[in-house]
Amino acid sequence: MRESGGSAAMLAEPSKYPGDHPLPHSDPMFKYSAVTDDDFSNRHSSSSAAAASSTGYSSDYPSCASGECTPYAMSPWNQTVSPYYSSPWAHHIIASAGYDDQDNDNNGDSGDGALAGTSLIGSLVREEGHIYSLAAKGDMLYTGSDSKNIRVWRKQQDMAGFKCSSGLVKAIVIAGDRIFTGHQDGKIRVWRASPKNPATHKRVGSLPRLKDFIRSSLNPSNYREVRRNHSALWIRHSDAISCLSPTEDQGLLYSGSWDKTFKVWRIADSKCLESVAAHDDTVNSVVAAFSGLVFTGSADGTVKVWRRELQGKRTKHVAVQTLLKQECAVTALVVSPTAPILYCGSSDGIVNFWEGERHLSHGGILQGHKMAVLCLAAEGNLVLSGSADKTICVWRREGGAHSCLSVLSGHTGPIKCLAIVDDQLEDRRHHPGAASTSASWIVYSGSLDKSVKVWRVSEEAPQALLRGPQHVPVA
Repeated sequence: MRESGGSAAMLAEPSKYPGDHPLPHSDPMFKYSAVTDDDFSNRHSSSSAAAASSTGYSSDYPSCASGECTPYAMSPWNQTVSPYYSSPWAHHIIASAGYDDQDNDNNGDSGDGALAGTSLIGSLVREEGHIYSLAAKGDMLYTGSDSKNIRVWRKQQDMAGFKCSSGLVKAIVIAGDRIFTGHQDGKIRVWRASPKNPATHKRVGSLPRLKDFIRSSLNPSNYREVRRNHSALWIRHSDAISCLSPTEDQGLLYSGSWDKTFKVWRIADSKCLESVAAHDDTVNSVVAAFSGLVFTGSADGTVKVWRRELQGKRTKHVAVQTLLKQECAVTALVVSPTAPILYCGSSDGIVNFWEGERHLSHGGILQGHKMAVLCLAAEGNLVLSGSADKTICVWRREGGAHSCLSVLSGHTGPIKCLAIVDDQLEDRRHHPGAASTSASWIVYSGSLDKSVKVWRVSEEAPQALLRGPQHVPVA
């Protein structure tokens, strides 16, 4: 939450959660020993709200930027779910509150897929360290932790794992048949599953390639000063990899680093095409997006827009717009897959968003967290924000308006990463002519409590929310 003073006073604080009761979708039985973490910054600013409050929301709809419309007040669910762990890792199907087994029998549905609405499905626990990164595709999930291990899960079951030689796993992305992992040691490693045994993953390379590194090191002009009295090759990050973003249509991979740069890699031959000195502090997020644009967010409090342009026989990324300048750190960026909208999470707990294909304009803010926003994810009309306050806010976009559908809680540590997959993809594969129901998604949330929680999230607004925001007492 922002400190009072300056223009930040224009944003009212959300109502406090009842301290003596579990939050919606809470998991009070989760056993966990407190953790501390210095990996995320919770820098506060008394002036960073100026840009956010200048445009704001339309007054014709309720938003969580107002003090009387908090995510808790807008969330109609009242349920408590508690997976019980009987082994180092577990998957438990938990029915959402209000789900009637008799109704399930009457309508002929059965099994896990019958769960309705938004609910906690289960938890994946492996005592290997804090969860820092996630990547999901279909029924496969990859998780990265500070144990240097990458775990592989299929249908919420522990399937396999592979370990790198060094470097905490800070980022994971999937591009085609390859998995790219970014590490604390500044290296990007490339993995591929065995076609004969999907549980077996082999390392097939790294970025940059060793031969490129050796060749470049022979030319003094390939060195750049990275700090006082210290230089490094431009084709290699000199500090931790913080983020990765692939563009499969262009065959490129973007990497952001604590060394204040982002680099552009060609996936086909693992060649570094360009290195851009983008910010004055850590690059926390890079997103390759629509119209050939690339967005970067940094601990220096700025969000910048870059365009890839052809210059002679080579391409170069040129800065075309600075969307945000503030004192608090920018921690996460995500682009909506269904509209030209960029969302930005900050260490003050605010989510800003901008709209437009070529020149973006500020659309408003989403305020629902008491602490830093550490991660964002978007699919369909939904945007999810994970926070150091241990909750996930689920926002739905309708036109230019956003409303908070629910607040997911259950983690006992800060939420570092989110991943979303289509819950109905398998149904459409097996029944292509079947009528489509309301969109629902499987959401994975990774936390510093060393667990991954699995949620089913629906885009459909609950009836209580359709009647307008209201306070839901917890029994």
